Amino acid sequence: MATARQYDHGNSSGNMLEEGRQQDRNSTENKYDKLAFWRYMKLAFCFCGLQVSYVLWGLVQEFLMTQEYSAGKFKSSSFCVFGNRFLALIIALGIVGFKRLTSHTPLKEAPFYYYAPASLSNTLSSWAQYEALKYLSFPTQTLSKSCKIIPVMLVGMVLNGKSYAMVEYIEAGLITAGVTMFSVAERNAPSGHSSSDSSFGVFLLALYLCCDSFTSQWQSRVFKSYGIDQFQMMLGVNIWSMVLTGVTLYMSGEFFTSFAFMLADSTALGHMVILSITSATGQLFIFYTLKEFGPVVFTIIMTTRQIFSLFFSLVLFGHTISAVGWISIIGVFVVVFNRLYKSGGKD
Repeated sequence: MATARQYDHGNSSGNMLEEGRQQDRNSTENKYDKLAFWRYMKLAFCFCGLQVSYVLWGLVQEFLMTQEYSAGKFKSSSFCVFGNRFLALIIALGIVGFKRLTSHTPLKEAPFYYYAPASLSNTLSSWAQYEALKYLSFPTQTLSKSCKIIPVMLVGMVLNGKSYAMVEYIEAGLITAGVTMFSVAERNAPSGHSSSDSSFGVFLLALYLCCDSFTSQWQSRVFKSYGIDQFQMMLGVNIWSMVLTGVTLYMSGEFFTSFAFMLADSTALGHMVILSITSATGQLFIFYTLKEFGPVVFTIIMTTRQIFSLFFSLVLFGHTISAVGWISIIGVFVVVFNRLYKSGGKD
């Protein structure tokens, strides 16, 4: 009897121990599920914020640089960059200043000159895409932006020593092929009104791709090396950008002529204000996305934005989308969302 009672007691203890382990496993799984859920929510927040900010920004940018105002055509790409950076600088300065005053611990800092490379490349890429609208059709420029994921991955390998699985290169190729099919199909559609593309425009696209690919990878490097937040990055980059564009505008004489143009045409001024606001909100989402998810996921999200931009541009100008265009849209969305789902937002 004593032996049986000891066996029952031992068996009961073993069952209780196993139940405790199972509860621990369930608790760990629940915790992981919650973390994964909130990470996906953050990714969805970044996705929506970037789409809304930059689809609107792209449409206003196209109008500002290509349409005729009562005062004529607006010509200064540098002034557009300056206006965008000015509002972003004010916002970042306010947020960082508030955090410095209210934080109980000193904020992490990066050397000020570390923001200069990203600022220079970002300023050049912004100038190049504004300027390219004078020489290239909108679908051609959209195509170039949508192919950016490949140079971003290549720059990541060189600058940050990153390695990517073969499937990621295949996915990048599929995204680029899908957007290429869409852009070419819509550009060759009978209802299209594409302008001829120049060699200088192609050079501007190449400059944009190289500079923009470098920018996101360099910013990712600074985030990881110094642990700063997105607002500090936004402040540092925009201080340098204001200096660069300000000097350029002053030396070229474009600042005063562009300012006079805005005062003479309230519609153009309104477009510039919208452009600056959407650029500032877009920058907030850019730096947050880069910090949380890395440059490749960010580039995939921005690639999807090109589809939206081109779609709304076609709709606003009364174009129709061909069957090939719709097939391309569906294909790109499938690859993009599969890539984001598999990565869980991890770069």
